[in-house]
Amino acid sequence: MAKGGFVLAILALVAVQSLAGDPSPVQDFCVGDLKSEIFVNGLPCKNPNLATPDDFFFTGLDKPGNTNNKVGSNVTLVNAARLPGLNTFGISIARLDYAPYGLNPPHTHPRGTEVLTVIEGTLLVGFISSNPDNKLFLMTLHPGDVFTFPVGLIHFQFNAGDSPAVAIAGLSSQNPGLIVIADALFDSNPPIPDAVLEKALQVDKEIIEALKAQYKV
Repeated sequence: MAKGGFVLAILALVAVQSLAGDPSPVQDFCVGDLKSEIFVNGLPCKNPNLATPDDFFFTGLDKPGNTNNKVGSNVTLVNAARLPGLNTFGISIARLDYAPYGLNPPHTHPRGTEVLTVIEGTLLVGFISSNPDNKLFLMTLHPGDVFTFPVGLIHFQFNAGDSPAVAIAGLSSQNPGLIVIADALFDSNPPIPDAVLEKALQVDKEIIEALKAQYKV
């Protein structure tokens, strides 16, 4: 192969790898072995001869989650840790419950794009593009409406009605991850120094301490 062709091949390979999500399966299935002590990117496979229908089954998304909390929402996530048959498939699913005026607070999924379908109620949803624009994409959704949140971008859902709301979300990773913005800033372990938060948020130390106090038991 000519030198130029080799370079182009390498660049093409790098481009494909950079666009890939979770690793693609190279066999029919790879049921995650939740008891294995081996640490890999994902879950190690158990012997396929030992796989059963239960490995590909989960029940419970018909049951409402407990929204009796400060934000008034609950997420029931079904990922590979709860449904081992999802291992290597690059997908997961979640049920989201919202109390009246409940909020799924601003957060990101570092490894997964999300597509949300409203089942009951009315949701005000949105995501924010990255710097420097920080553009807010905001929409009110009703039953049957679908909205998507790009991977890694801050997004939220707010129940804009006085009755409970329910949604189902699909995510493009078997383990999309979750970073709740307020939790990361004010409840990290160990804590972010107050001076850093004061400078970043342009507020006084008293406000930072008041915000951190919301997380103390």
